[in-house]
Amino acid sequence: MAATDIARQVGEGCRTVPLAGHVGFDSLPDQLVNKSVSQGFCFNILCVGETGLGKSTLMDTLFNTKFEGEPATHTQPGVQLRSNTYDLQESNVGLKLTIVSTVGFGDQINKEDSYKPIVEFIDAQFEAYLQEELKIRRVLHTYHDSRIHACLYFIAPTGHSLKSLDLVTMKKLDSKVNIIPIIAKSDAISKSELTKFKIKITSELVSNGVQIYQFPTDDESVAEINGTMNAHLPFAVIGSTEELKIGNKMMKARQYPWGTVQVENEAHCDFVKLREMLIRVNMEDLREQTHTRHYELYRRCKLEEMGFKDTDPDSKPFSLQETYEAKRNEFLGELQKKEEEMRQMFVQRVKEKEAELKEAEKELHEKFDRLKKLHQDEKKKLEDKKKSLDDEVNAFKQRKTAAELLQSQGSQAGGSQTLKRDKEKKN
Repeated sequence: MAATDIARQVGEGCRTVPLAGHVGFDSLPDQLVNKSVSQGFCFNILCVGETGLGKSTLMDTLFNTKFEGEPATHTQPGVQLRSNTYDLQESNVGLKLTIVSTVGFGDQINKEDSYKPIVEFIDAQFEAYLQEELKIRRVLHTYHDSRIHACLYFIAPTGHSLKSLDLVTMKKLDSKVNIIPIIAKSDAISKSELTKFKIKITSELVSNGVQIYQFPTDDESVAEINGTMNAHLPFAVIGSTEELKIGNKMMKARQYPWGTVQVENEAHCDFVKLREMLIRVNMEDLREQTHTRHYELYRRCKLEEMGFKDTDPDSKPFSLQETYEAKRNEFLGELQKKEEEMRQMFVQRVKEKEAELKEAEKELHEKFDRLKKLHQDEKKKLEDKKKSLDDEVNAFKQRKTAAELLQSQGSQAGGSQTLKRDKEKKN
């Protein structure tokens, strides 16, 4: 670095201090580039759209590869999100690409809650990153960032207007992810209809307050091209992995009975514009917007729900330690209050149980007394009956004794008369 090229201007009237020799901090950008290249990059794309709009085909065409995936049917009971991660290499730059597809989106009769699984999935990725940030020992440099950086929203080429499902879903997602609307299979409608369709879509998005991703124009190096591309939104795209020979070149195209549609021909579709804006020019801005805007909004809301604030009621800075202590004291107070409530509830239940036991004991005593009295009455009856039976037995014995006595006397008297008659006969 030449000494005459080194200058720092803080304001008007500041003096320029030339360096006596080469220092070397001009290599800092090279150091950052080398470090970033060695670590690699990650990029996560969410493809939202109805089944059959060519989401998988477009991803294959965008990254010029064949991603593994199972075709989805129209018979899904609900919306399911399917995530696949791939390691790509271009020159010496590595990219960990994650593609998330919405299986079964728009296939149900009742589409009222179709957006909820998508919102829950995006929030789950934010929550995972937040939990990693809140750890005492963080490993963010090796953490696989699964937050969604770009949402490609596939619009059916009806040529009329957006469906209510599209408007509701994009409205629910615009504060959580960078939405890039695209018209899928744009060769299904004519060029004049496509122009009117784009205008209609833009008008409906504005009237319904849907905030889509705008390519940044604050950087002078890309301000002109991004400003031009913002006017082309939504992009009308065509995807194809089939290569046909057109002239002397092999090109990705779709063959029809009436002609050939070239995917990379800007006169046929906006595929090249989408690829340039999404991958070559604004990929880093999409990653940055995800972190500084959407994730920060989620993080702020979650921390406010947890009781953390930047300032106290007097608008003074609120330290994390004070917030933690206040939250801890609040938690202990709630815990003590719940403990006291449980104790009172326990005492109340014990009293109720004691009353129930006393009532049961009283009933048992009353029942015992009734049974005891009944037993005494039965015993008295049995004793009376026994006494009467004993009297009858004694009377029977007396009559029996008297009868036996009379019988013996009678037999003695008969015997003496017989002897007397025998003597008389002998004489």
